Amino acid sequence: MAFENPSRDHIREILKSSNTIAVVGLSDKPDRVSYMVSEAMQKKGYRIIPVNPTVQGTILGETCYPSLADIPESVDIVNVFRRSEQTVPVAEEAAAIKAKVLWLQLGISNEEAARIASEAGLEVIMDRCIKVEDSILLPGGK
Repeated sequence: MAFENPSRDHIREILKSSNTIAVVGLSDKPDRVSYMVSEAMQKKGYRIIPVNPTVQGTILGETCYPSLADIPESVDIVNVFRRSEQTVPVAEEAAAIKAKVLWLQLGISNEEAARIASEAGLEVIMDRCIKVEDSILLPGGK
């Protein structure tokens, strides 16, 4: 059966009930889309946890971790800025840390990653921008 994203109403509830977003592939360069989206979400009140094995130190004032497994706290949403073919291991890590949602950004989709996450009990959203969805569904904030 072909993958289908949750309804807009359900995505609104996911965003309302989420606080912590681990961003896999978050760049430390302010001109990158991952940085701009994450910064906007941070300004809306979400806690952003950067995940990027090539960056040491902080991004957006938060400690950057090399992998999801290295994050010492629970994560609501794993937001992914990686190529579609690189998302299966991310889905496996998201399942292993018991995240609630695997969110693949606009232009990113992978049926196998979706299956892995779904079978582990995660909600899955693919090929959607979290910032755009948040702006549309929660324009005044959470």
